[in-house]
Amino acid sequence: MSGRQTLHRIPRRPYAWLAWLLPSQALVIALWWGFGWQIGLPAMMLSHLPFWLSVLLPRATLYGPVLARLPLAGPAVWLTIDDGPSDDTAAVLDLLDRHRARATFFLVGARAAARPELVREILRRGHDIGNHSQTHPQAWFWALGPRRMAREIGEAQATLAALSGTAPRWFRSVVGMTNPFVAAPLRRHGLARVAWSARGYDAVHGDPAAAVARIERDLAPGAIVLLHEGAPHGRSVETIERLLERLEALGYRTVLPSDAAPAVQSVHVDAAAS
Repeated sequence: MSGRQTLHRIPRRPYAWLAWLLPSQALVIALWWGFGWQIGLPAMMLSHLPFWLSVLLPRATLYGPVLARLPLAGPAVWLTIDDGPSDDTAAVLDLLDRHRARATFFLVGARAAARPELVREILRRGHDIGNHSQTHPQAWFWALGPRRMAREIGEAQATLAALSGTAPRWFRSVVGMTNPFVAAPLRRHGLARVAWSARGYDAVHGDPAAAVARIERDLAPGAIVLLHEGAPHGRSVETIERLLERLEALGYRTVLPSDAAPAVQSVHVDAAAS
């Protein structure tokens, strides 16, 4: 692996969390045996808390490394757009062109297979694509077992690589939830996980002004901005347009990870060093 710091951090030890889980449960058993359920039950509940929180919190690192911001000093942000391709994609691409902005589209494999021309158009216009699962199982992604998780990530990777000619390097968990079985397929496919540091809840709330105001509160150099396309409320394009206008007014430019300074530029991690 390069001696330089890298943003693209593939999980090296997918099951390192077991080194915390097994001793903690051994301690719970000892407490239950020695002091009864009055001590053992609370101890068990407390011992499980870090593992549950790490599923729910997008920036938690117990189940593997995650990139939550770019190490930049100047006014620049990374725009990431989830859930496409969709009916909104062409309009979003036109907006990005108009504002001379670049973004990474985290695509759902099945949706990409249904609209291959949009995948190619995203890349043709100078943007990146990332892996956002094959079917976007929003209600159950957090609870998927190892086989289904491997299929969701692996099938999306194969679909997107076939459509684009290049395998994605970045992965975003569905709804930001990452369970213990995500890291192994990420390692297998050379993927690094991405979270975010600024979001407007634009996928669920249909008020573009409110969404942009929420994002603006968390804007800072290197922020990773979470956006969505194809939201059921139908106002995703308007939200993205408002945000691009606000970024220009505030003096922010948009970058991709490959635009970062050479000392922290994204590089592939050699599999032998992982």
